[in-house]
Amino acid sequence: MAVDYAVIVIYLAGMLAMGWWGMRRAKSKSEFLVAGRRLGPGMYSGTMAAIVLGGASTIGGVGLGYQYGLSGAWMVFTIGLGLLALSIFFSARIARLKVYTVSEMLDLRYGGGRAGIISGVVMWAYTLMLAVTSTIAYATIFDVIFDMDRALSIILGGTIVVAYSTLGGMWSITLTDMVQFVVKTIGVLLLLLPIAVVKAGGFSEMKAQLPTEYFDPLGIGGETIFTYVLIYTFGMLIGQDIWQRVFTARSDKVARYGGTAAGTYCLVYALAGAVIGTAAKVLYPDLAHADDAFATIVRDELPMGVRGLVLAAALAAVMSTSSGALIACATVANNDIWSRLRGAVSREKDGETHDEVRGNRLFILIMGIAVVCIAIALNNVVEALTVAYNLLVGGLLVPILGGLLWKRGTVHGALASVTVGGLAVVGLMAWYGILANEPVYYGLLLSLAAYVVVSLATRPTDAAVLAAWRERLAGRGAEAEPEPESVPTPG
Repeated sequence: MAVDYAVIVIYLAGMLAMGWWGMRRAKSKSEFLVAGRRLGPGMYSGTMAAIVLGGASTIGGVGLGYQYGLSGAWMVFTIGLGLLALSIFFSARIARLKVYTVSEMLDLRYGGGRAGIISGVVMWAYTLMLAVTSTIAYATIFDVIFDMDRALSIILGGTIVVAYSTLGGMWSITLTDMVQFVVKTIGVLLLLLPIAVVKAGGFSEMKAQLPTEYFDPLGIGGETIFTYVLIYTFGMLIGQDIWQRVFTARSDKVARYGGTAAGTYCLVYALAGAVIGTAAKVLYPDLAHADDAFATIVRDELPMGVRGLVLAAALAAVMSTSSGALIACATVANNDIWSRLRGAVSREKDGETHDEVRGNRLFILIMGIAVVCIAIALNNVVEALTVAYNLLVGGLLVPILGGLLWKRGTVHGALASVTVGGLAVVGLMAWYGILANEPVYYGLLLSLAAYVVVSLATRPTDAAVLAAWRERLAGRGAEAEPEPESVPTPG
């Protein structure tokens, strides 16, 4: 295991070094929060794929393959479909807005700022719980690597992510995500996938050993697939963590084509995870927990050195999602909630750039400490993630997509939609249970009804607000952002 330990330690040290490098280049709010909006297609697609394919997609995707066979790919597959839909239909318009948060987009579209703080609170809760669930996953990985205590594992992994995120903001996160993307591609797709299939005797032996439903594309169940689409596909369209990556694109074409490449990569990754899990079922038919399949096959079947790289790939998957959710959570907390509560003007002024960076850096540190503490106290990852996505989809999907697609939508309709959808989801989760499907189904329908009815019952959005909105969608009207001369333009 000495070689494996060395690989992991070198990887973790590299993440911290990237944080230090990013700190030297994040000199403005734009550089710190959205990497100066200057990422080219290669770096953009790699970092976008890295953030959406986290621990749930890697460890959880293999676990679903172990439990259901090839149809276990559907969870990660729907994530890829959501990213494809976002990139093809919406990303160009989102990138041209030149904003920092989803709530700023709602303010531009509906006017008045009233929708911003409520949507900010909902988005903050979602990104916080997403960061927490990603951080909890460190316990599983470090337990396999170092046989480490759960709390200590969370503190170690969380501290490294908080450190490089706080130091360099989105620049550090972008650089580390590119490394993580490469490590995941090599570790999971090029090494673990073929080794797992060969160890299981090839596809013919897998088919001979397992029931036929393991090779049924719909074996996981139609209702489960529909729920995945509703939560993950639609969740990809509106999450702050995803939009903040769209804001980093150098142009709307980069956002569209780079995101499409990342979405396609997710589809391949989904199938790979399911195949690895299916192979693990042949090798270890009686595991107590399906989510143990990834760690077990890595520990028992991979040679020294390769094992360390694949474990680094799992760690990379968790870190990329964790850091992306953390900076999204801090951005929303500072720019959408704290700034509004204290009545601050949410634009950069001459001579205050350093204070903007320092303020956002402080919020990443505060949110990071909170995430680590909550992760230590919380046990049920699935319930926490379900609550996060139910709130996101039930409360924010309708007003966000309505604002992009329906000009008759009003600020009152948006506020009603967020309030009714959010409260309905919370109440229905208390009634049906957190893991039930009904809360997001009915919550989304009630949110849509409230949006349409209240929008039609109230005065249309002011013509001047809509005109300004159309200008921003066309890429005009946004304030120019200074670009430090020392920062190169990535490809």
